[in-house]
Amino acid sequence: MTEVLSLSSLQLVLPELILLVGAMALLMLGVFRGEQSTSLVSLLAVALLLVAAVLIALQPPDRVAAFYGSFVVDTYGRFLKILALAGSAVVIVMSWEFLGEPERRRYEYPVLILLSTTGMMMLISAADLIALYLGFELMSLALYVIAAIDRDNTRSTEAGLKYFVLGALSSGMLLYGCSLIYGFTGTVSFAGIAKATATGGLGLTFGLVFLFAGFCFKVSAVPFHMWTPDVYEGAPTPVTTFFAAAPKVAGMAIFVRACVAAFPGIETQWQQIVVFVSIASMALGAFAAIGQTNIKRLMAYSSIGNMGYALIGLAAATPGAGQGAQGVQGVLVYMAIYVAMTLGTFACILAMRRPEGPVEQISDLAGLARTKPAMAFFLAMMLFSLAGVPPLAGFFAKFYVFLAAVNAGLYTLAVLGVVISVIGAYYYLAIVKIMYFDEPAPGFVPMRPELKAVLAVTGLFVILFSVYPGPLIDAAAAAAKSLF
Repeated sequence: MTEVLSLSSLQLVLPELILLVGAMALLMLGVFRGEQSTSLVSLLAVALLLVAAVLIALQPPDRVAAFYGSFVVDTYGRFLKILALAGSAVVIVMSWEFLGEPERRRYEYPVLILLSTTGMMMLISAADLIALYLGFELMSLALYVIAAIDRDNTRSTEAGLKYFVLGALSSGMLLYGCSLIYGFTGTVSFAGIAKATATGGLGLTFGLVFLFAGFCFKVSAVPFHMWTPDVYEGAPTPVTTFFAAAPKVAGMAIFVRACVAAFPGIETQWQQIVVFVSIASMALGAFAAIGQTNIKRLMAYSSIGNMGYALIGLAAATPGAGQGAQGVQGVLVYMAIYVAMTLGTFACILAMRRPEGPVEQISDLAGLARTKPAMAFFLAMMLFSLAGVPPLAGFFAKFYVFLAAVNAGLYTLAVLGVVISVIGAYYYLAIVKIMYFDEPAPGFVPMRPELKAVLAVTGLFVILFSVYPGPLIDAAAAAAKSLF
């Protein structure tokens, strides 16, 4: 790995610096122009995210370290950063209607998303425990505020408070894990920890457990999922969309990087934890969602289950198995398709509006195929894809993680994944049945153009993925190889 310092280090973090300085400038613009600047701030925030994505895409393909090895720029990081930036930009676009209401004009909203996204990018490139913690906190602190952004809504305030209290607990556990790992290895860098962990040890395993507790909280994996349904339901729907997309990408990115880069010497220990968390998340996501009547709560359990499937790829990514890159490739393909499916589904949920205001009960979708056939068709495709029905993109997402598990010899995990995904298909298909076979409920107001655009792009991606999957699969394979 090339060691880069000084001015070159600043060039490597240029996308992050642009977002950070841009967020500060937009905050000043909002302060001086007042609430009426919200639309302009949102537009400029999307432009900043696109500029950052272009700069990341133009970075050289080599693996380079900055700031004494604490910040790594590689193909793996670039892939996931572009995914997180795309998720954040689309969420701001989907929030225009929410921010257009006079009582909800908050110029801080796009600024907080920019700051949170900067934290995600820091997290994705973190190569030591200090950078990891800084990225986590920068991402999380903005998320706590965004959850409670609708100040006059009791449910939104409650969601923000719950997320903050539980998030503070998870940050403490993560930091305790970091301090234990540092205490037993004498270093904070992933490369140094990897050398020191060749022998393992009980203290190190304890540190690993606490570190994983923090990771599991961020990706909503069992047993640290308890905040997810309440926060998803209570937060405004555009905020829920953000929680379901970009932060999950960053959380999964550091989960994989930490396991592969810092703990290759004790892979049997962390693999056991990941297998348990994966099975528990898939099972809880499948069974708990069955009785839900609120579509946002259902999507919360769906995201818990989806993180369980993504973790199958991580369980298969043990360097010793010789199949590590295939497991990581499975995770990357899964996360990219998951983000597209989630954004498309939430575009439909945001379009569930009647003249008197938004609705979120699953029963409100009754007979949607007769009142809004195009929306019903695309939502059905998203739900079929989430269920893993071929030939939609969601089938290939599951196929790649199951294939990696089989090749790594994790047959029980792969079989359980297939069985649980069949059980989980029930609650997705139940919504399709309500849309196509139940008596129509009162119709929704016309769908806004930006939501139509998001739904059309994500819908076509999900439906046509099988026709030309090569670019995404190849990009994920190249990104995975750069970790090993």
